[in-house]
Amino acid sequence: MPKRFLTILLLLLMHSSSLADHVIVSGGPSLNRWEHFRTAQDQHDKWWANFIRSGTMRMDEIRKVYGGSAKLVWIVYRPSYEMRGREDGKNYISMIQLQASKRKVSLIWINSGPDLIRALNNLPRSSVQTFDYFGHSNKHCFCLDYGAEIIAVSTQWLHESELERINPSIFADKAYCKSWGCHTGESMSARWKAALGVRLEGARGKTNYRALSHGKFPAVSGGWTR
Repeated sequence: MPKRFLTILLLLLMHSSSLADHVIVSGGPSLNRWEHFRTAQDQHDKWWANFIRSGTMRMDEIRKVYGGSAKLVWIVYRPSYEMRGREDGKNYISMIQLQASKRKVSLIWINSGPDLIRALNNLPRSSVQTFDYFGHSNKHCFCLDYGAEIIAVSTQWLHESELERINPSIFADKAYCKSWGCHTGESMSARWKAALGVRLEGARGKTNYRALSHGKFPAVSGGWTR
């Protein structure tokens, strides 16, 4: 094979790699003042950073697999961290920004479900190589907040009926997508594939974030499905 052709091929591969995005979405935590009204086994987010720490663990994993120059895009639902920060008397916004700077990722703050759709649609064509969602969810939607504004209620979400508003062309061929929220594999995974043309690995049953304290990703009660 001619040397000139090999050089051009290498440049094309390098260009393709530089366009690849690894997208991580972190939903928000609940507030402790609401959780005190729930039974102990039903309480959520005693630690404010469940969806932040799991996201940064995934970033570290991506760097190991795809190399130190892999492009990471971190989309974070801001209002819940502002509210939880006021409740705890801490500046969680600056802590998240520090983690983004430390890991050299592009941090995108969002305030609503439509913001999430816009942020995804602004990504380059065929660029999304991996997608991970860390946050509350049910079988029909990603709950960007849950128990922040109102006890046990989500006020901002990405519903499976809205998936067609996402431009499917942002995903690379055979992009790997996974939701680490509860119950996604029971409905939303199938709707994701139908609307976007790529599979979404999701949980059958609840996911448990306690494993983070042992340096492990969330566990699932009923298994994963694609």
